Amino acid sequence: MNNIKTTLLLATLTAILVVIGDMIGGRSGMIMMFVISMGMNFMSYWYSDKIVLAQYNAQPVTAQSNPKLYAMVEKLTKNGNLPMPRVYIIPSEVPNAFATGRNPSHAAVAVTEGIQRLLTDEELEGVLAHELTHVKNRDTLISTIAAMMAGAISMIANILQFTAIFGRSDDREGTNPLALLGTIIIAPIAAGLIQMSISRTREFLADEGGGDMCRNPLALASALAKIDYYSINPMMGIGESLSNLFSTHPRTEERIQKLKKQAMNPKYKEKAIL
Repeated sequence: MNNIKTTLLLATLTAILVVIGDMIGGRSGMIMMFVISMGMNFMSYWYSDKIVLAQYNAQPVTAQSNPKLYAMVEKLTKNGNLPMPRVYIIPSEVPNAFATGRNPSHAAVAVTEGIQRLLTDEELEGVLAHELTHVKNRDTLISTIAAMMAGAISMIANILQFTAIFGRSDDREGTNPLALLGTIIIAPIAAGLIQMSISRTREFLADEGGGDMCRNPLALASALAKIDYYSINPMMGIGESLSNLFSTHPRTEERIQKLKKQAMNPKYKEKAIL
C-alpha cells in the first residue's frame, strides 16, 4: 500500500509540473517541462551520492579502520541479501545516519561520530538496518526525484509570478487570471506537501524493513526514542499537527508504536526483552 501511495504521489508531482508547463507555453511548454523532469531524474540517479557525501565531509571506513561498524553493516547486508555498500563516518556530534546511492550495487551508508556514542550496539544495528532498507527500496532515488521536481515547480511558479506582474509579449488569449494566480500560490505548497508525504511513507517502509533486517524492531524503536530526545520541536498542540504536514519524517511516537506492534510477531520473540 505504501509503495502504491508513493507512485501516486510522484505521478501527481509530474502532473503539476506538466500543467504549469502548459500554462507557460501550451503543448510545447508541456513537452519542455517533461524533458526537464526527465533530465533532473537522470542527474539525480547518477550523482546524488557523491553530492551528499561531499557535503557532509564523510570519511570512508574499512574493516581495518573501524572493524565494529564495518562488521555491523556486513552482517546486516547478509540478512537483507544486499551487496556490501561503502561505509562512511561523518565528523559531527549530531546523532544522525543516512543512506545514499542510485541502487543497491552503488550505495553508501554513513553515520556520525555522535550517533555511535549515543546508541548501544543493538540500537545502532537497528538504525543501520533502517538505512540499508532505504537502499534496498531505492528510496534515495525516489526522494531526490521528488525533491527536484518540487523545486522545479516552485521555480516555475516564480516565473509565472513575474509573468503575471510584468506581462509577456506572447500572451495567449483565454488565459484565466484566477487559474494563474491559483497556480502561483497553490502549486509550490502542494508540491512541497506531496514531497514530504512521499518521504514519510518511505520512512514507515524503512522502519518495517529495518526491524526485520536486524531481527529486532524494539532496538530500532529504542534508537528512535533516544535520537528524538536530542531533537527540539518548538511546535506543540495544534501547531504539532500542522508541523507534521511539513515534516519529512513521521512522528516518532507513531513509528515506535508500529515497531512495537511488529515486534509482537513470534519470530522476534527472543528479542522481546528490550
